[in-house]
Amino acid sequence: MTVSLEGIEIHLAHPDELNVTWVGQEEALRQLMAAWLVISDRDVPMNPRLLGKPGVGKTTMAYAAAKRLGREVYITQATVDTRPEDLLITPVIESASRLKYVASPLVTAMIRGGVAVLDEGNRMSEKSWASLAPLLDNRRYVESIVAGIKIKAHPDFRLVATMNDDSSTFDLPEYIHSRLQPQILIDFPEREEELAILRENLPFSPDDVLQYVTDFLQQAHAADESYTVRDGINIARYALKLDGNSGSTAKNLLTTAVRAVLGEEALRYSFRR
Repeated sequence: MTVSLEGIEIHLAHPDELNVTWVGQEEALRQLMAAWLVISDRDVPMNPRLLGKPGVGKTTMAYAAAKRLGREVYITQATVDTRPEDLLITPVIESASRLKYVASPLVTAMIRGGVAVLDEGNRMSEKSWASLAPLLDNRRYVESIVAGIKIKAHPDFRLVATMNDDSSTFDLPEYIHSRLQPQILIDFPEREEELAILRENLPFSPDDVLQYVTDFLQQAHAADESYTVRDGINIARYALKLDGNSGSTAKNLLTTAVRAVLGEEALRYSFRR
């Protein structure tokens, strides 16, 4: 798909389609959707950031919120190597004498009125964030030096940044920090929510395996470990794959899976069932 902006043909990205369902923590989802509301013709949507440990479901929640609005979703994975042009428009050699301009997922969302998810945004450098500064305030545009055009956001465009609460990230510059508000904390789920998430992701698993894994995760959360439901899903999946004709008990298989997925030290959170 292409569009013409200021006489320049721009090739758009495809939206992301994920097979995920948000389970539990409806209050956090409500807060995210409230930040996107526009309550006056002089109002603009906010640009929230979702903060939490890796694997607690920040991207899943952002995707689910966008789908509740009936919008296309465009996910950009931020890294330390993300450049400003990666966030905006990239020139690609089409032939010996011709360039084509390819819009990033974020710019495509701006043009089409979709939702942009900037995933793990605090892994990105200040230089890249600076290119988004006018988008994150009332101006709501970006400027591509490469293509020589200014791109205004569609009124329906929404943005959310997810950020990991760990040490392998950059500190946001203050002028960006103040533009990414509100901060919405995604914490570990309660036991019944965590069990429901496991059931949603592993509908083929026996319930006793899911109960074992839920107990393990809840004990780890109580000890302030960083293990998340993503780890639990991997533990359960691997235990089920190990099962085969092994003849081992579920507890032994799960112990082997915990050791393989998280390491020997994780075995201190022994299974109660």
